[in-house]
Amino acid sequence: MASEPQTGFLLRTLAASKPGGRFVELGTGTGVGAAWLLDGMDLASRLDSVDNDPEATAVARRHLGGDPRAKWHLADGADFLAGAPPSSADFIFADAWPGKFTHLDLALSKLRPGGIYLVDDLLPQPNWPADHPPKVSALIAQLESRAGFLATRLDWASGLMLLVRAWSD
Repeated sequence: MASEPQTGFLLRTLAASKPGGRFVELGTGTGVGAAWLLDGMDLASRLDSVDNDPEATAVARRHLGGDPRAKWHLADGADFLAGAPPSSADFIFADAWPGKFTHLDLALSKLRPGGIYLVDDLLPQPNWPADHPPKVSALIAQLESRAGFLATRLDWASGLMLLVRAWSD
């Protein structure tokens, strides 16, 4: 599922708040989220977009591959996260299972202080399997209670949650 326009506008706005930022998108899909991020990023920013679907990633590369700020990774999100240095990202858009429903601690460890973590698709969707709502509820509870992060839940678009890694003294 591609990110809807409201999510895209938020991605673009948040990207603009991180000049020279290092962005990670977990779940490239066909590149809709990446397009919004790139639209908000300045020329000094960099985006690592990760997906394990070669056909979907090929669409993103075809339309956005000429942008030198973006690097496309055909990989499992968990493997990408495991290889990324700690505190190396200013922004993570977790739009895939790894970094969202699995490997959450690993994803959050990659954020710098002041870094933003965003997830979408938290409001019930007609295509959800019966066992999915409890997973979403558990994720929301984990994110809301996460020590060292400030969380804001947004009940619009597909349902979003924004976390910011608190600055340490």
